Amino acid sequence: MTSSASLADWSHVYSGKVRDLYVPAGRSGLDDTDAVLVVASDRVSAFDHVLEPGIPGKGELLTTLSLWWFDQLTEVPNHLIPDHVLDGEKAIERIPAEVVGRAMLVKPLDMFPVECVVRGYLTGSGWLEYQQTQSVCGVPLPSGLTDGDRLPEPIYTPAWKAPLGEHDENISFERTVELVGAEVAEELRRLSLLIYTGASEIAEKRGVIIADTKFEFGADRDTGEITLADEVLTSDSSRYWDAVAYASGTTPRERMASFDKQIVRDWLSANWDKTGTPPELPADIVERTAARYRELLERLTRA
Repeated sequence: MTSSASLADWSHVYSGKVRDLYVPAGRSGLDDTDAVLVVASDRVSAFDHVLEPGIPGKGELLTTLSLWWFDQLTEVPNHLIPDHVLDGEKAIERIPAEVVGRAMLVKPLDMFPVECVVRGYLTGSGWLEYQQTQSVCGVPLPSGLTDGDRLPEPIYTPAWKAPLGEHDENISFERTVELVGAEVAEELRRLSLLIYTGASEIAEKRGVIIADTKFEFGADRDTGEITLADEVLTSDSSRYWDAVAYASGTTPRERMASFDKQIVRDWLSANWDKTGTPPELPADIVERTAARYRELLERLTRA
């Protein structure tokens, strides 16, 4: 995994597949801080592996998209905190210059061990499971659906957040209740469906479909309020499709023209048996993926 950068006045405390976390220098860790610097790298992951090379500019693109979505989702509290402080009349940037554009300043939360997945369309692991059980994560679905079909209504299909290096595990809603309690489980489901529905309406006006996505939430350490955290509705956490291609396509591949890392997944599936170290991504796959990430950001954020 690519090593994290050394940042003045900040201490590195954690690296995930894509993001690095820092706390102010002098703090011992995430349990001893009132601010966390979340830095998105250009690393790209697929099938639980970090791949080489990264996607140039990806960290900034995803951070910009997350910040834009946080601005749209005003009905749900999120973990962002001001990234400037005032010194008299002068605004002082709290985010180090080396990572400006690809970093967010957030408050620490007590994170719930659940990935809150919402699916509006049947594809990916949901499609594989549906072919076997006519359901996804215990949610029964109508018979006769095909890969890429829009579901009658969005469904909530949570997953257990596995430790780094292990596979996340799809779980039932009942298992979520066991993990976080009935009241929190219900609220996670309600908020996830609320955000997905609102975001889908925004995206569809811009010719983009959000096929599925995942959210993460934590409890505010002072108030206990359930708060939206991590990245939100990025190309890494969501499947985005072109609405025109979806309406006119005659095959699943034509219908599901994606703005996410599906290009990477498809290439890996064709060139790797998922054992050992993944092969290096070819330059054209890297370039095409970066172009799709940029196009999605432009489509969604343009006036």
